[in-house]
Amino acid sequence: MIGKIKYNLLRKVLSDSATKRVIVSQYHSALSMMKEAIVKCSDELWNSDRYKNRYWHICYHALFYADLYLSDDEYSFSPWTRHRKEYQFLGEVPYPPYHQPHIEEFYSKTEILEYLKNIINSLESRIAKTNLDGTSGFFWLPFDKLELQVYNIRHIQHHTAQLVERLRQENNVSVEWIGCGDKLE
Repeated sequence: MIGKIKYNLLRKVLSDSATKRVIVSQYHSALSMMKEAIVKCSDELWNSDRYKNRYWHICYHALFYADLYLSDDEYSFSPWTRHRKEYQFLGEVPYPPYHQPHIEEFYSKTEILEYLKNIINSLESRIAKTNLDGTSGFFWLPFDKLELQVYNIRHIQHHTAQLVERLRQENNVSVEWIGCGDKLE
């Protein structure tokens, strides 16, 4: 209850435009770190089968959901033009008929970086038109659009952390922490 009161107080103190500037900045930070993790990944690690989920697949999963949750709702979402059916799932398809997705070919770094750039290029306009007080737009996420943005950024950062740890273990490479971000080039 106290958390909800603090949350509502914070929403009243911050204007929508200030809140949206912070959201955009944090998306840019999270996506910048993911971009660096993609660029620094060796070709060998990119599609290595040493892990349950391949490096490129974690990248695609995180970007797919970032893109999805930046949409108004699941019905207005238009997948990336290079989307392949069920490639967004890291495990079993979460609805009937439950099954493992059939992954035949991997996405290249160039393709993943293109997708990341597409998301970044649409980010500011998508956030600008978002009603932060509206519902998430996704029946499986029972909270408002503001919390959806925090959830989405946390999801990107969660998977970026997986990628960074893998880079450290396999290639002794690190990724710089980015606390706030400008638009990526």
